[in-house]
Amino acid sequence: MSRAHGSRHHSFELDAPLADVLPLFTAEGERAWVPGWAPEILSGHGERGSAFRTRSVDGTVSTWICCRFDPVGGCASYVRIAEGSNIGIIDVDCVALGPTRARIDVTYTLTALGEAGDGFVGEFLDEGTYRASIESWKSLIDAYLAGAATDSHSGGPSQRLAC
Repeated sequence: MSRAHGSRHHSFELDAPLADVLPLFTAEGERAWVPGWAPEILSGHGERGSAFRTRSVDGTVSTWICCRFDPVGGCASYVRIAEGSNIGIIDVDCVALGPTRARIDVTYTLTALGEAGDGFVGEFLDEGTYRASIESWKSLIDAYLAGAATDSHSGGPSQRLAC
């Protein structure tokens, strides 16, 4: 029997230079803007081949490996195995829209590993659910960037974007 499989894409824009944006989509970089994000680094520092593990709020353990990281080209890709649920590829492509603005294109391609994964894949890749999820990234990153800008003007740490 074939399992649930699909792909979904959504984009958003950020008021930040391209060079500051891509580092936000590494295991360490996401600590800055994702509440509760606590990756266990297994190897590397965000480059191709580096690996890390996370635990979701429902207890699912996911192992991630970076299969593409190109700071010049503005792109990163990860393969993720969510134990007992699904496997997937996550592509993040960042495009400069000017010196201080970037578009972020996020694509998830998922395949269920069993019945539980069938439900997850179907729900996560639902168009409205997926759009809301990726738009929440934008809201969280906007809040982080606003705080980083405030910190740089108030004498606080100004290099929080350099992950």
